[in-house]
Amino acid sequence: MPRPITLFTGQWADLPFEEVCRLASGWGYDGLEIACWGDHFEVDKALADESYVEGRREILARHGLKVFALSNHLVGQAVCDHLIDERHRAILPADVWGDGSPEGVRRRAAQRMADTARAAVKLGVHTVVGFTGSAIWHTLAMFPPVPDTVIDDGYADFAERWNPILDVFDESGVRFAHEVHPSEIAYDYWSTVRTLEAIGHRSAFGLNFDPSHFVWQDLDPAMFLWDFRDRIYHVDCKDVKKQLNGRNTRLGSHLPWGDPRRGWDFVSTGHGDVPWEACFRMLNAIGYDGPISIEWEDAGMDRLTGAPDALAYVRRMTTIEPSARSFDNAFISRER
Repeated sequence: MPRPITLFTGQWADLPFEEVCRLASGWGYDGLEIACWGDHFEVDKALADESYVEGRREILARHGLKVFALSNHLVGQAVCDHLIDERHRAILPADVWGDGSPEGVRRRAAQRMADTARAAVKLGVHTVVGFTGSAIWHTLAMFPPVPDTVIDDGYADFAERWNPILDVFDESGVRFAHEVHPSEIAYDYWSTVRTLEAIGHRSAFGLNFDPSHFVWQDLDPAMFLWDFRDRIYHVDCKDVKKQLNGRNTRLGSHLPWGDPRRGWDFVSTGHGDVPWEACFRMLNAIGYDGPISIEWEDAGMDRLTGAPDALAYVRRMTTIEPSARSFDNAFISRER
């Protein structure tokens, strides 16, 4: 099943957009999943100036690339987060941060996410990938004891803040693909179930499948694909390597990426513990025919090595296709 293979530009946003396009094209990528930070795609400019969008299209065309998704993880994070602090100021556009008052930041972030859907249409894109933030992530350890009402209110807060955003997505004909990820409202299997329930399973809200976040939590990524098969709107390829040796823990010990004392670390696709063949076979089984986007996050491998290396690996995986004939058909006698 041929699928376009794209490069997610989020970890390349320190480079000019045209330079990333040049690199991706030279390596043989089919297109991009464009991040809405750096100079790669600026939502406010896209809505204010038609020539801005045309300029992005011209750069892509010059390098023989297509765009299949926009990603606005950084702004989406601020929509629901309970704690709004200097971490958010570092990642948000200045006009979204504003004066830094938490509720003001949340409301401006929500407006920017709605505008992202409108901007996506102008670029000819119908999928926006991102985060939601969470009002209850900080309660994960469940101590001090957390009443059920606090958790209930967290999902209600998510629905209250995201339903108006999703209304704009519906009006624009765009789908939101939430990346199931620690620190978000949906971060594992059961939190994903509850998140979908909170918004009534509305079709504007689906999932971005990135199995790297599942493996270190001991979730089966292929089973996740099967159970949420009607909600897989986009796929990111990133790998993870577990290093649980009796000292290292899943919680990371507040250690930086790449530190050998961590219990797990992100690595380039094909160099970790994600069961990629099982995942690609399941993508075939559920009929997913959208883009496969490669995300480089590997403290131990330079991105100029990691990006082409991952592309070659994923190209091999995409050659796995269902057989056109039943393997046991040859066993059947034609003589009766």
